[in-house]
Amino acid sequence: MAAFMKNRRRLLLVLGDLFSILLANALAIALRFDFDWSAITTREYRTLDLLIMDLLITPAIFYYIGLYQGYWKYAGLTDSLRVARAVCYRTIALIVIFYGFGLFGLPRAVVIISTLLLLLFSGILRLAPRFHFEIASSRKKRAAPRTLIVGAGDTGEALLRELRKSPQPDYNPIGFLDRNPEMAGVKIHGVPVLGAVDGLEQLIAAYGVREVILAVPSASGEEMRRIFEICGRSGAHLRTVPTRGELERGAARINQIRLVELEDLLGRDVVTLDHDALRRGLRGRRVLITGAAGSIGREMVRQVAAYGPEELILLDRNENNMFYLEAELRETHPLLSIRPLVADVLDRSRLESIFRQYKPEILFHAAAYKHVPLMEHNPVEAIKNNVLATWRLAETAVAHGVQRFIYISTDKAVRPTSIMGATKRLGERLVKSLGDGATRFMSVRFGNVLGSDGSVIPTFRRQIAAGGPVTVTHPEATRYFMTIPEAVQLVLIAGVTGEGGETFLLQMGQPVRVLDLARNLIEMSGLGADQDIEIVFTGLRPGEKLHEELRNESEAALPTSNDKITILTGVAPLGEPEWRDLLGLESAALECRVEEALMALRQMVPDYVTPSPQGRPEAAIPMVVGFGARRRADVPL
Repeated sequence: MAAFMKNRRRLLLVLGDLFSILLANALAIALRFDFDWSAITTREYRTLDLLIMDLLITPAIFYYIGLYQGYWKYAGLTDSLRVARAVCYRTIALIVIFYGFGLFGLPRAVVIISTLLLLLFSGILRLAPRFHFEIASSRKKRAAPRTLIVGAGDTGEALLRELRKSPQPDYNPIGFLDRNPEMAGVKIHGVPVLGAVDGLEQLIAAYGVREVILAVPSASGEEMRRIFEICGRSGAHLRTVPTRGELERGAARINQIRLVELEDLLGRDVVTLDHDALRRGLRGRRVLITGAAGSIGREMVRQVAAYGPEELILLDRNENNMFYLEAELRETHPLLSIRPLVADVLDRSRLESIFRQYKPEILFHAAAYKHVPLMEHNPVEAIKNNVLATWRLAETAVAHGVQRFIYISTDKAVRPTSIMGATKRLGERLVKSLGDGATRFMSVRFGNVLGSDGSVIPTFRRQIAAGGPVTVTHPEATRYFMTIPEAVQLVLIAGVTGEGGETFLLQMGQPVRVLDLARNLIEMSGLGADQDIEIVFTGLRPGEKLHEELRNESEAALPTSNDKITILTGVAPLGEPEWRDLLGLESAALECRVEEALMALRQMVPDYVTPSPQGRPEAAIPMVVGFGARRRADVPL
């Protein structure tokens, strides 16, 4: 049916062109002789020869130029220029053929006039669908929500064109706002620039605007928050185009409009990627990623896949997530060699088998138990997964000639107050101790990532969807946040450029109050914090800190070539007595001697401090905020 409709459209165009040729030539002759038909018929002119040649040559040239392949509903300036070029080629061909074969007697004025008329008629024939579409769309646009576009640059202009192409418009753009005062009063495709962003609130009220689209991919977090607050006060929805980082990664297109997310308000700067270094480091390599089905691991897999490794080996014990990850990769990278492996990094014999078979060259170790309160109740499992599995994986990597081993750490390893933090601190020191051989070991430390599995943002969203309350541990609790794609990009850069032995620290910006995140997320849902959704403080849970730190006083941060990555000094490798302690820790953990294992862990991580119950905020702060008196304790930070 589609082929029939397409062929029918082409047939109609050909018939329309033939009629246009007849009409153009007839009018050209009539105009040349002032509609004096006796003068036309009594003198000897080669009008019939001209007409026959025109009917044969013009459709052939139009077909060659591609005028029968266009979708004229979206015709624009480029299509108009193609029509003009085709008509010019037709006229040149007629003149060359006519006079080349000695067919004289044709008035030149007829050729010129017929060219202009044919250009007019064939142009109207092809632009008519566009005119019809624009008229129909304008009626529909009037029913769509009135919309302001913030940003009158290239992005805003491209967005306006995309919005106008939609057969069912969701937005009715009535004006632009731009920070450049010289743009005021200018019209872009007929839509005026109404002023600067400072007047947004007044313009929303004056024009009854319901939607505001931020078309500035490089907008800072401060700008986003200011516009978000104005829209919140004015009752308009704020939407945005993808950020510059998303566009550079190819994760989105400029015409994809979405609601503002919490990540946008954080205002993280776009990471400048050294794509050449990443291609050199990853292309044609066999890359193994542990924890591949987790939130960090999944994003790492996606980004590594884009650089064309020889083979991508995915290791995780989460069968369901591995199934979906493999399906995604098969769709997005059908030519990539993918090895999805369901395995436990604690299983030494399984690791040996994997390394013998697939011979990985680069290893990103993202597998870990990370939920602080849960690991407080399961300390032996945290030790086995975060320490012993890392040790066995590292030894296996050395034995099989892995070139690079990149260990993912956390800010909770700094002056740890939790089992999870202490095990990750020991993991950092363990990796630091193994850098003397051919395998280059390095650690990368960073804070919380937004949207990771089980993190605060998905929990808040679930609680808001359920009608509340939203639970926050402490009104002053702060955390360092970055987006998952940003964290992974920096891990990859550090991993492929490191010399070995480094503990890298990613720049996390300023700490963010968790309470502010909760309030922003409630407002983004179109609700009011403390009016529609209550916020309940639950007190810090076992192992949690009020404020996280990125490094302790014995560690100094040295700059690197990337301003988002520093190298930490002061991370001490394990000494000889501590290697013996590690053997004791292994024996106690594997035999589930909990107290003995914890004692060994404290010996090896001397700055590990378990906060006393008296120091916890439950005894000091009220547990209620807003309008409710309920108490909940189920939100991770």
